[in-house]
Amino acid sequence: MEERIIAADPVADPQGYQREVLALLGGRDPVEVLEATVPAVRGYTDGLSQQVLNRRPEPGEWSAAEVLGHLFDGEVAFAYRSRMILAQDTPTLSGYDQDAWARLPRPGFTELLDAFAALRLGNLALVRQLAPEAWQRVGVHSERGPTTMRVLVETTAGHDIAHLRQLEQTLVAVRA
Repeated sequence: MEERIIAADPVADPQGYQREVLALLGGRDPVEVLEATVPAVRGYTDGLSQQVLNRRPEPGEWSAAEVLGHLFDGEVAFAYRSRMILAQDTPTLSGYDQDAWARLPRPGFTELLDAFAALRLGNLALVRQLAPEAWQRVGVHSERGPTTMRVLVETTAGHDIAHLRQLEQTLVAVRA
């Protein structure tokens, strides 16, 4: 059984979840973490067969492909939420059911990784060019409450760290 990276449930304890994800970031620059995620996923998975990428370490745990699918889904949510915060005054930022999204059809691993990389590239271009005051713009997350653009970026970076650890653990387990 894999070590649980984040103990708090994002739906049952959204504030605890956010605290834990932000703690994973530590003092690291969130933009640098976001920049490093796609190369890290490529490094972990390069040359692995589709069979290995689709193998679950235990029933009920995600395969490497499912972890990547979740990172992609999170990036879609980040793209929408960040644009809402930047383009509207105090918008509502809806949560999403990660398990329901995980059941949606997906392309193969390579295509999904390319799509994640392209979306992340677009989001990084947006974040890198933010004016100082834009970092303090606020949206109201339906589960976590008021969220600044800075906290959204930091939470996304911490989320990446958590799931990169999960991906690494998953690949160790399925290749054992």
